[in-house]
Parts: sequence; C-alpha cells; structure tokens
Amino acid sequence: MEAAPMLDRLRSRLGSSLSSVGSFFARLDLSPTAWTVVGLVVSLLAAWAYSSGGYSGELLGGVLILVSGWFDIVDGAVARVTGRTSARGAFLDSTLDRVAEVALFTGILLGGYASPVYVLVALSFSLLVSYTRAKGDALGVKLAGVGIGERSERLLILALSSLVGLLGWGILLVALVAAFTFVERSYTAVRALGRSQKPKDISTEPQPASL
Repeated sequence: MEAAPMLDRLRSRLGSSLSSVGSFFARLDLSPTAWTVVGLVVSLLAAWAYSSGGYSGELLGGVLILVSGWFDIVDGAVARVTGRTSARGAFLDSTLDRVAEVALFTGILLGGYASPVYVLVALSFSLLVSYTRAKGDALGVKLAGVGIGERSERLLILALSSLVGLLGWGILLVALVAAFTFVERSYTAVRALGRSQKPKDISTEPQPASL
C-alpha cells in the first residue's frame, strides 16, 4: 500500500474544514486557476525576499512560502466545491507549481544561503521527482504518495528551516529527500512497467509450413 504524503493525509482528515474554506473563497467568484495564480505571485514574492539576503529575507521568504501553500489548498478546495475541475486547470496548476519552485530556488541562490552546487542539486532532484510522477501517470503507473519528498513536504522543509535561520541545512535536506524519492519512484515505475510487459508465448505463434 502506498503511503500518502503527510500534507495529503492532513487534507483528508480536514475534509469538512477544507470544504468550508472552499465555500468561503468560492463566494469571491474567482476560478481555481485564479487562486493558483495568486499562489504563484506569493511564491515569486518569496523568491524576491530570499534574493535580498540576510535573515530578514530568509524569515519573510519562509512566511511567504507558507502563505503560498495556503493558496495551494484554496485552489483545490474551490475546485472541489464548485465542481470546476478540468484537464486545463490541472495542467496549469502543475506547470505553475514548477515555475514557482524554480523561482524559489533562484531566489535562494541569489541570496547566498547555500552553496550554488547544493541549490542546483536540490532543484534538479525536485524537478525529477515531479517528472517521474508525470511520466508514470502517462504510462499508467500511479506514483502519487511514493516517497517522502513530494512538493508539499519540500516546501515545508524550506519554510520551517527559513523561520529558524537554517535555510542552508534545509536545502541539503530537500536535496536528500528529493533524491531518495526520485530513486524510489524510478524503481517503483520500472518494476511496475516490467510486470506489465509479458513475454510472448512462442507456442501460440504461427509456425512455418513444412517443406
């Protein structure tokens, strides 16, 4: 059985509360995609805060990551309450999440909170985690919940480490959990795809006529 990501388990336990959140924000008559864009804007502000450097930038960046995470919850809650889910919305949500993540790591890099090599490794494995899930879904292998380094967990690590002034260590931890998750997802996908490709039974193939 696949273990659901920590924040996804929390969302499931708070189902009724999130429905109330969705109903409240739905009154503002904004689409789920609009709330996704709001979350992106907040993430870009977090990246800007990080780029300024110092603990003040680190603290503000951490707070803004938590705010952007809140809007991640809002867009999903509004979509469920209003029934306005669509393939286009899912595509935009996933794509803008990647844009936000690249922006955040760029801001952290410019702020000098960690070695550029560590930031690059953390970003690279973070994107690979997302890629393996998308590719797995396209091939019929569900990888949601596989690994401990999904986007919500990675952002939570960045936010909390920022709040306590240890963002450099947070980057290292993100790199480790993302790398582990990438390897675990790749292994899971390869095994699942290997089982789905059954070898041909040569006994059922037509045999050439005897001469």
